[in-house]
Amino acid sequence: MSLLTVKDLSFSYSQEENVLNGVSFVVEKGTYISLIGHNGSGKSTIAKLLAGLLEAKSGSIEAFDLEYNRKNIRKIRSRIGIVFQNPDNQFICASVKDDIAFGLENRQVDPAKMNEIILEYARKVNMEDFLDKEPENLSGGQKQRVAIAGVLAMKPDILILDEATAMLDPKGKKEINDVIKNLRTENKDLTIISITHDIEEAFESDRIIVLNNGKIALDGDKELILSHKQEIIDMGLDIPFKNKFIDALKDAQLDDVIKELYD
Repeated sequence: MSLLTVKDLSFSYSQEENVLNGVSFVVEKGTYISLIGHNGSGKSTIAKLLAGLLEAKSGSIEAFDLEYNRKNIRKIRSRIGIVFQNPDNQFICASVKDDIAFGLENRQVDPAKMNEIILEYARKVNMEDFLDKEPENLSGGQKQRVAIAGVLAMKPDILILDEATAMLDPKGKKEINDVIKNLRTENKDLTIISITHDIEEAFESDRIIVLNNGKIALDGDKELILSHKQEIIDMGLDIPFKNKFIDALKDAQLDDVIKELYD
């Protein structure tokens, strides 16, 4: 089932040069998609357009059978949640509990039901023991988990992660990636769109869209992406360490080692 359709999308921050040039793709319900590309490729601009924070120069976006326009944008935004890359910019309350509650209060959720909802989503991201903590005393990974809990509590149909692990250390990245894996297990209908430059993360998704100079260069699963390794490298990206290691073993004619490690 098609949940989101992007057609011939173009965007410019100035009148001189487009950041996006005729981008088209369709997102199916319940899929996990990664948009990757080098800095300046246009991936974060797409995130903001999908979240309704920017308006396209030309082309169209449609979600939930609604076209992105001034009439529909509030209804569309109510079904999309976005987590940005800097966790420190996402907190406005004095405690983790209050921060998760903030969006619920704006939605005028019944106060009698709010504590139960907050605890439910804090548990989903393994932050139930931190509800009374001040956000400034959390690690980067913990802050992002709280940000994700706050978004999930509003029950979006689409979760957009805009470089959500870019400012985290390896431990924090693992925490967020583990949360995503658990979310996908618990809710098969949740659609996740991850904007990232981390190929290791992208390879955890069902589908990878590679952007280069504002256009889609590649679109497919990780096997297809791996079949274009040199093209990926030429675009300023990398391939996962595991695959580089396997290639090195093949070059050294150590196929028996590959079989023992990965079969």
